[in-house]
Amino acid sequence: MKNILEEIAARTRERIAKEKSCIFVSELENRIQEVNKNARQKITFLQALQKDGMSYICEVKKASPSKGLIAPDFPYLAIAKEYEQAGASAISCLTEPFYFKGADQYLREIAAAVQIPVLRKDFTVDEYMIYQAKSLGASAVLFICAILDDGELRAYRQLAKELGLDALVEAHDEYEVDRALNLGAEIVGVNNRDLRTFQVDMNNSIRLRKMAPDNVVFVSESGIRTPEDIRLLYENKVDGVLIGETLMRSPDKKAALESLNGSPLR
Repeated sequence: MKNILEEIAARTRERIAKEKSCIFVSELENRIQEVNKNARQKITFLQALQKDGMSYICEVKKASPSKGLIAPDFPYLAIAKEYEQAGASAISCLTEPFYFKGADQYLREIAAAVQIPVLRKDFTVDEYMIYQAKSLGASAVLFICAILDDGELRAYRQLAKELGLDALVEAHDEYEVDRALNLGAEIVGVNNRDLRTFQVDMNNSIRLRKMAPDNVVFVSESGIRTPEDIRLLYENKVDGVLIGETLMRSPDKKAALESLNGSPLR
């Protein structure tokens, strides 16, 4: 039986096969030249997460497989700007359309509107998606160990580097963290959600943090809801958190971030 991650990856392969037949890589490369020419100077995604204290990657997300529709009213650009004003280190923008109701348009407009780095949150299964991410203005891309083999991870990381993109390499267990580290990942994200059961266990991040050297930026993802969660992760040397649903459901995102952090971020 497929878990939800395998199902999403399969659907993404179908989606990208169609997109590749409509817009060739050569066209994306032309768009990238335009993006590079017009881009404002931003700190990199990696640099944004290397600051002192806890770093916050705040997610712009309309829906998810585990929670369904999260934000019926979805002023994505206003949400991204509110995150930036609240002191977010970076923004994560969903572009996966079927399970998360994301869109490339959201990323393109958000990246052009904010000064902080933006992660393209999608299920990268083809080099084409890395060119897409750069052409849309992203600063970083997501690589998920569970849906990529070592050869793909290595090639994708190299291409991302050539295009000037950082990579958040996501792992779920000891084996995947080991793979990410052996391939030279500079940013490792650990998902606290078991994608077979959707259960969340914060101890997953705490346990796996011990495997990564201090020079690797370590990000905890999923299920982070309270100041106590943040405090526990920070005490265990977690460098950053990726928070989606908790913030998306809050009518005052600045207040929600300050509450999680225990103080204003700026």
